Parts: sequence; C-alpha cells; structure tokens
Amino acid sequence: MDLTLTEEQVAFRTLARDFLDKEVVPHRVEWDRREAVDTALIPKLGELGFFGLTIPEEYGGMGGDYITYCIGMEELGRADSSVRGIVSVSMGLFGKIVLSHGTEEQKQRWLPGIANGTLLGCFGLTEPDNGSDPSNLTTRAVREGSDWVITGSKIFITNGTWADVCVVFARTGGPGAKGISAFLVPTDTPGFGRTEIHGKLGLRGQATAELNFDGVRVPADAMLGEEGQGFSIAMHSLDKGRVSVGAGCTGIIAGCLDALVSYTTQRRQFGRPIASFQMIQDMIAEISVDADCARLLTWRAADLIERGEPFGIEASKAKLFASEKAVKAANLAIQAFGGYGYVDEYPVQKYMRDARVMTLYEGTSQIQKLLIGRAETGISAFL
Repeated sequence: MDLTLTEEQVAFRTLARDFLDKEVVPHRVEWDRREAVDTALIPKLGELGFFGLTIPEEYGGMGGDYITYCIGMEELGRADSSVRGIVSVSMGLFGKIVLSHGTEEQKQRWLPGIANGTLLGCFGLTEPDNGSDPSNLTTRAVREGSDWVITGSKIFITNGTWADVCVVFARTGGPGAKGISAFLVPTDTPGFGRTEIHGKLGLRGQATAELNFDGVRVPADAMLGEEGQGFSIAMHSLDKGRVSVGAGCTGIIAGCLDALVSYTTQRRQFGRPIASFQMIQDMIAEISVDADCARLLTWRAADLIERGEPFGIEASKAKLFASEKAVKAANLAIQAFGGYGYVDEYPVQKYMRDARVMTLYEGTSQIQKLLIGRAETGISAFL
C-alpha cells in the first residue's frame, strides 16, 4: 500500500475542508442546540460530490476509491459528526447496498438521486429488542399474491424522518439469519410511520427515528437480492459502514487535536502558554499518535476493499480503535480546556458527546472484540 496521496485526493481533501469550514463549522453549535442540521446543506454536499463517492459515474456518482471516501468521512467527522452520519448512511449504507446487491432497475431508480443528494436513504435493521442480535429480528414480511406486506418496527434509524427510501430487513422465513430478506421501501408508502427521537446525548443535529410498519405493501421487485439473503447483505454492508465510522472518528480525534493545540498555545497560566507544560504536551502527543494510528488502520481496511480482498476484521479493528480513541481524545481535550471545555462555545464537549455513540452503533466495541477474538482463535464467542 502506497501511503502517498494522489493529486486528486489532496485536492479533494482541500476542497472538502474549505467547504466544511465555511458551510458547517460556523453552524454546528446552532444545529446541535436545536437538534436539527439545516437540510439546505444536503444538496450542497451533493453538488460537491460527498454523496457520490465510490458510486460509479454511470449512476450519477463521482466514482473514486475508498481512500478518497475515508478522506471525505474524516473531514466530515472533524467538522460535525451529525453531518457525517447523514452522508455515511445515505450514500454508504444505503447507496452501496443498492450498488452491490440491487438489480439494474433498482440502481437506475435510486442511485442517481442518492449520488447528487436530492434523495436520502436510510438503513432499517435495528429493532427495539434486537440491537446486537439482528439475526433474531421480528419485523415480518408476508407474501400476498405478487406483493409483500411488512409489519414491525425499527429504532435508532439515522435519516429516518428525512429519508425518501429505506432498506428494510424483515423476516420472510423461519427463525435465524437465513429467514431474513431485504426490501427497498419508499417512505411515502401507506402504513410507513416514523417518529423522530429527541434528547440524544450526541449527534443531535441528525434525524434519528423510530420506524413503524403497519401492513406496508411493496411489490415483489422491491426485494433486494434473493429471498433469505438479507442477513448476509446487512452484515457485508455493516463491514463497510465500520470503515466509515473509523474514518469519522479519526476526524473527531484530529479535530480534538486542532482545538487543543489552538487553545493551549494561546491560553496562558503562570506567565506562559499552557502548551509549554509537560502534562499538556503529554496529552497532545497521545492524541496525535492516536490520530495517526486510527487513520492508518482505517486506510488499511479501505485498501483491502480496493483490492477486492477480505476486510471485515480490519474494519472491526479500525472501528474499535478509532471510536475508543475518539472518546479518549475528547476527554483529554476537555481536561486541558478546564471549565471552558464544558460549555458549547468550544467544540471539545460536542466531540465528546458525538464520539460516545460511535462505540455503540454499527456494532458495539464489545461486538468488535468478539469478532476479532473469533478471527484470531477460530472459536466463536457466540456459542
């Protein structure tokens, strides 16, 4: 793997950072307080190409490689993780799942709008009673003539109240993973209900929702992949999603480092900048090393995707390390900021709140450790 970025990758990183510093960073406190990102930002992100990263040009995307994708997610994480989640779920989880498993008709119908930001997608897997155990989900789809009728509920769904279409995982057969199928469901379908969840600790600006399906009827061609393939489709998509989380958390760590250096070189105590104190330099050094390690672990997983090689365990390692170190970086930054770090005039408390959920979704840290441990030993921890 060559760690030297191409001219195109460097140019995209510069373009992305300049745009986000102008269009996102000045507004993130306001969006966090009111619990809503200004949705006028979404088409702007589409115009810049964020939603089209890795989606082929024939479907309206930019094409591009997974390192460029990681660069974009890192810059979004540095600016505002709520915005990163909007992009990552719509383009990453939804768009890539359609690209990988959809029919040509499904790709033509959904991907151009996803790629340019005029449509948003969401990923309906997690249920109130099935988070870390999705193979036992209870949402059910029953065949009636040429249609499927879906009944059940999902929770903690990013973009849930904004999305135009949702990939819904539902049980079409017997118990366990092999009884699950996936469906592409427009959110304006009769019986599709959604309620936004307020009062979150972090990621307050993105829409997170509970979805309810009360006899939602979709045609047979709404199925994504074959019947019974839903669970494997979901797990493959989450592997790629963990690369996005790893990159976004790298952005949080880098943002904490930038904020910490800026503040401590200006803040003076005992007649000198506090950045000159050894304990502060120790904090800066720890965060700096963690940022590099998180970035390299994430890029390794992205490189394996590019090569068409297995990458699931590497994605788990990147997600585990980067999310846990993002929490650590934010805590250290708050400590150095003192009382100022505890108010939202400064970004580090938001980094902490946003980082905390990264250890939970798309597989908790404990689930990542189980996956890594099973890979190292060949013994399943799920027995």
